[in-house]
Amino acid sequence: MRKHLTVLSAAAAGIALGVAAGIVLGLALTRPDTTIVEARAQAAGEASQRDRLLSAFERIQSNYVDELDQTELVTAAIKGMMSALDADSVYLDRQTFRDLQISHRPLAGLGVEIIMEKGSAKVVAPIDDSPAAKAGVKANDVITHIDGVPLQGLTLYQAIDKMRGLVNSRVQLTIVRDGYKPVELTVVREMIRIRSVRMRQDGDDIGYIRIAAFNEMTMRQFETAVSELSRQILPDNLKGYVLDLRNNPGGLRDVAVSVADAFLDNGEIASVRGRNPEQIERFHARPGDSINGKPLIVLVNGGSAAGAEIVAGALQDHRRATVIGSRSFGKGSVQSIVPLERGHGAFRLTTGRYFTPAGRSIDAAGIRPDIEVLQDFPQSPENDKALTMAFDLLRGVASDPAFPPNPQP
Repeated sequence: MRKHLTVLSAAAAGIALGVAAGIVLGLALTRPDTTIVEARAQAAGEASQRDRLLSAFERIQSNYVDELDQTELVTAAIKGMMSALDADSVYLDRQTFRDLQISHRPLAGLGVEIIMEKGSAKVVAPIDDSPAAKAGVKANDVITHIDGVPLQGLTLYQAIDKMRGLVNSRVQLTIVRDGYKPVELTVVREMIRIRSVRMRQDGDDIGYIRIAAFNEMTMRQFETAVSELSRQILPDNLKGYVLDLRNNPGGLRDVAVSVADAFLDNGEIASVRGRNPEQIERFHARPGDSINGKPLIVLVNGGSAAGAEIVAGALQDHRRATVIGSRSFGKGSVQSIVPLERGHGAFRLTTGRYFTPAGRSIDAAGIRPDIEVLQDFPQSPENDKALTMAFDLLRGVASDPAFPPNPQP
C-alpha cells in the first residue's frame, strides 16, 4: 500500500509539476524578466538618441544656407560632445594624433604645465627655473592670449604648440590673475631641462628636499639626497625632514608612487577608479622607510598637482606626515588615448580618477593642508612662511595640534 501511494504521489507530483510549468510559462509569456525589459528599454533609448543626432546632422547638412563639408560637420559634432565632458578630455584630429606618436620636435618652450579650462589655458604650475617662472608666471594664472591671439576655441595641444618655438625667441602672454587682473608678460623660450630634486640641510638638524617634478631621474636623485643628508646630519641631531612639493605639477605616476612608498612601511598609497566598481587599480607600499620614521612635513600649494597630490594625500591619510600650505590644484584624473577607426584621429578621454587611501577623491577637491599657510610660492627662503612654520615645528619653537600627527593603529 505504501508503494502504491508512492506511485500515486509521483504521478500527482508530475501533474503538479506540469501545471506549475504551465503557470511559469504563462507568467514568462505575459510578464517578461525585469532585466530583459530594462535592457530593451535602454537599447531603444540609445537608438532613439542616435536617431536624433543623425536627424539633426542630416537636416543641418541639407537645409543650411551654405553647402557644408561633411567631414568638418562631423568633426564639429565630435568636438561639441567632448566639450560637455571635463577639461582633460579632448578630441585629437588626425594630424595632432600623428604628432603625438612621433618623438617631440627639438623646439624650445616656456616650462609651464597647463590645462584648458573654459577656453583658456590655466597654469597648473611653472617649472622651477624655467622661462615662465623667471618671467613671473604663477600657479592658477589664466593665459587668455599668446602674441595677441586669443586661445578661445583651441585644444590643449594647439595651445601648447603656440607656446613652442625657436630658442631665444620671445612670446607675449596675456594673463588674467586672481580672476580679474590682466597682466602682460614677455617670456623668452629655452630648452627645458628639469632638475627634479634639490636638497640642503638647514642648520645642523633638519633635512630639506624639494621635488619639482616626477621624471625618470627623480628616484635616483631622491635616494642620493636622503643619503647625503643622513651623512651630513648627525643622527642624534636630526629633528626631521621637510618635503617640498609646491609648484610640482606632477609627471610620471609610478615615480610619485615610489616617492610615497619611500616614507611608508605598508598600506595603500592610492587607487584609480573607473566607471565600473570592479575597475579599481590599487598601489601599495612595500616595507622600509627611507628616513627611519623621523618626523616629516610636506609643503603643498595651488601649484601642487597630480603626482604631488598622490604623495601628499597618502602621507596625510597614513598620518606619516603633517601637510602645510594651501589647498592643492586638484588634478586627479586619468586619461587614456582612444584611437578612432580608419585613421580619423583619437580621443584623449578621462577614464578614471585618483583616490587617497582614505577614499578621498583628488580630482577638483585637491589636498587640504593640516595647517593652512596662504602665500604665493616665495622667491627666497627668508620670506617663506610655510617653510619657516615647518622648521619651527620640527625644532619645537612652534606647536600645533596637527604636528606631530598621530599614526594610525
